[in-house]
Amino acid sequence: MSFAASVLTLYPEMFPGALGLSLAGRALEAGTWSLEAIQIRDFASDRHRTVDDTPAGGGAGMVMRADVLAKAIDHTSPPDDLRPRLLMSPRGRPLTQARVRELAAGPGAVIVCGRFEGVDQRVIDARGLEEISIGDFILSGGEPAALVLLDAVVRLLPGVMGNAVSGEEESFENGLLEHPHYTRPQEFEGREIPEVLISGNHKKIAAWRRAQSEALTRARRPDLFGKSMTKG
Repeated sequence: MSFAASVLTLYPEMFPGALGLSLAGRALEAGTWSLEAIQIRDFASDRHRTVDDTPAGGGAGMVMRADVLAKAIDHTSPPDDLRPRLLMSPRGRPLTQARVRELAAGPGAVIVCGRFEGVDQRVIDARGLEEISIGDFILSGGEPAALVLLDAVVRLLPGVMGNAVSGEEESFENGLLEHPHYTRPQEFEGREIPEVLISGNHKKIAAWRRAQSEALTRARRPDLFGKSMTKG
C-alpha cells in the first residue's frame, strides 16, 4: 500500500512543485506515494465560489468558512478513511522527526492548507484537524508548509532513499544535530580534512562524530542537547 497524500488548497497548481523532482519525484512516478491537490473553492455554493468571510467579533483580514471547508474534507476523507487530517498552522505543535516517522509509517495524510487570517475553529474541532507548525514564523499560506512536511515524510518511505542507513545519523534522528561532513579534495584553500576521518579507525571516527554532534547541538540548540542528555 502506497502513501496517499491529499492536499486541500486554494492553489492546487502549487503541487507537486518541488515534490515532482529528485527523490520525491521519482518515488511519485514509481507509485511509491500518490498526491492529489483538491481545490477548496469547488465546494463553495455561491456563484463567486466564496471560501472566506469577515471574522466574528471584528478585526482585520478574513477567515476560511467552516461549511465550505467541511464539505471539501468530507469529500476527500470519508468516515472510513484512516489517514490523519492535518492543518498546517503557525499555532500548531512543532513538526518533529518522530512525528514525520509516524506519518511515513501510516497510510497517508489529508493536509489542509489555511489562508487569510486562519480557519474557523468549528471545522477544526468538528473534523478533528491536527494542527502542525513547521516553525515560529508566518507564511502566506499553508502550501509551502505542506510541501515541507511531505518532503520530510516521502524521503522516509521504503525504497525512496538509495541507502536507508544514510538517514540514521541525520540531525534530529538521535536527538542531536548532525556532525560535519567532508569529502575530496583532502585540502581546500588551506583547510584539511580532519585527520581522524582518514585514519581508518572506525571506533575513533564514531567517537569524533558523536563529540562533534554534541558540541554543535550544545552551541546551536541547547534545548535539544538537554533532552538528548536526559535520554542518554
